[in-house]
Amino acid sequence: MCGIVGYIGKQQAAPVILDGLARLEYRGYDSAGLSVCGDGRILTRKAAGRLKALENLIQGGETMPGHTGIGHTRWATHGAPSDQNAHPQTNTGESIAVVHNGIIENYLSLKKMLLGKGYEFVSETDTEVVAQLLDYYYSGKPLEAITRVLYRVEGSYALGILFADFPDLIYAVRKGSPLVIGQNDEGCFLASDVPAVLKYTRNVFYLENQEIAKLAPSGVRFYSVDEDELKKEPATIAWDADAAEKAGYEHFMLKEIYEQPKTVEDTISPRIRGGDIILEGLDMSDEDWRAVRKIYIAACGSAYHTGVTAKYVIESLARVPVEADVASEFRYRDPILEDGSIVVAISQSGETADTLAALREAKARGCKVLGIVNVVGSSIAREADMCLYTWAGPEIAVATTKAYSAQLAMLYLLAMKLAKAKGTVGEEQFQELLRDLGRLPDQIELLLGQKEKIQHFANRYVGAKDIFFIGRGIDYAISLEGSLKLKEISYVHSEAYAAGELKHGTISLVEEGTLVVAVSTQPALYQKIISNMVQVKSRGAFVMALTCEGNRAIEKASDYVVYLPETNPYFTNSLAIIPLQLFGYYVAVGKGCDVDKPRNLAKSVTVE
Repeated sequence: MCGIVGYIGKQQAAPVILDGLARLEYRGYDSAGLSVCGDGRILTRKAAGRLKALENLIQGGETMPGHTGIGHTRWATHGAPSDQNAHPQTNTGESIAVVHNGIIENYLSLKKMLLGKGYEFVSETDTEVVAQLLDYYYSGKPLEAITRVLYRVEGSYALGILFADFPDLIYAVRKGSPLVIGQNDEGCFLASDVPAVLKYTRNVFYLENQEIAKLAPSGVRFYSVDEDELKKEPATIAWDADAAEKAGYEHFMLKEIYEQPKTVEDTISPRIRGGDIILEGLDMSDEDWRAVRKIYIAACGSAYHTGVTAKYVIESLARVPVEADVASEFRYRDPILEDGSIVVAISQSGETADTLAALREAKARGCKVLGIVNVVGSSIAREADMCLYTWAGPEIAVATTKAYSAQLAMLYLLAMKLAKAKGTVGEEQFQELLRDLGRLPDQIELLLGQKEKIQHFANRYVGAKDIFFIGRGIDYAISLEGSLKLKEISYVHSEAYAAGELKHGTISLVEEGTLVVAVSTQPALYQKIISNMVQVKSRGAFVMALTCEGNRAIEKASDYVVYLPETNPYFTNSLAIIPLQLFGYYVAVGKGCDVDKPRNLAKSVTVE
């Protein structure tokens, strides 16, 4: 997410920082800002919109002289895109400036404490809390103030910090969000990603979690959170600039597939506190939740598939009826919106035309609308009565991967919150669900370790003409997304079917050598799906099965098995989709397709 660049050395800082931020534009952003330190003060300039607006504001850096500075391209998480919410954020006296990637999970409690101490806030960001907290602890020793702040803040962060009292120093801190430090004969560089510094140096240091870097014109020193000095060895970057933008991955899509453990963590972790689920952005009491009689989900494409999953999860957990609609159908089918209903509009961009129209149709009929989006300040976020942000970060590849996983995670939280309020799950079951939910990021990481196995299998089906996905219940919802991933990037015809429908016509398409992907993650349905697998196998199909560890009975009915870590059956979609994303990706790569920009598709569908 976002871009951080810092520079200290012999050159003027502002032009170097602008150049570095331009090299990070691929990460997505909605505002930009820059702070330069000199003459005992910090000068800060910020502008909403594209980087060009900031560049014009400061005349390419000419109006901000100085050799020490930090800059940022912000992708909004807390507070809509605006000059005020852009980074850097400063303390009230503008003697401390901070740029920040990540999420400070406990910023509200820290803000409340600081307000009680007389501090005033001018932005809606969680980052301003860091700047003001640094001010609170600062007594002339920057490192001491930083370490005290680190013991107070919770969440993920990459920070670049300036102190007006120390114009020849930049401090950098990392936990969860990446930071690299570059160095050459003329100075030191700070960046959230390698492309920003490649023009100046290929020698970089990677900050590890809870490490602090102190950059000076002469070099960099590293410290632990206990202020003990650390020794670090530089790494040499061999990538070219294009590869560097993708962090060494061949495509943005593969990079984003590998970002999913962190994406799911960022969506879940801030909302689980004290053994409960806290959904900021929803102005609903437990009594309001208990009054919910029906839920309608309107979405398109992959977002619709998360809605299909949510239908199974919510109905089973909370015993509330759910209708999942393709948004364009919801809009035109004259839906009956009963009293006590909520419409949930899901969209990565928050600008999907049909989903936005469904939202407006629901509101025109007097129904409350909850938006689940990734982009702060988007149309759906503004027009919905309530909004939950997935915080997946910018997604560059057209085919969604990490945004899909973030939407799933958010819907799990919503289902559990509703079920607890309704009293349909007890405290013990609720805590078990929380534990299983918290394990998902590590389990996704384990599945990503099977990349070579999936790649080898995918190479066998580069020439396939038809591939079918089958499943029952939640497994049908997984099949829908697995099929879509394959067809949209590889152009291989694929279809997903509810497995029980096979004998109602679909099985006539199965012939010798046809690949059938059978998803079987629901223990109550294991025998049913095995029966379906036997039916297609007897007609010549090659069967690839996805199932959970321990289901060895499936091996007799399949030709190839991918095992998933054990988790609660409600959450299996988050695991099963990983090998299916990798399968679709490697088939597309094998065919030589443009994986990140598949033909005829757009990232945000803003027209009907």
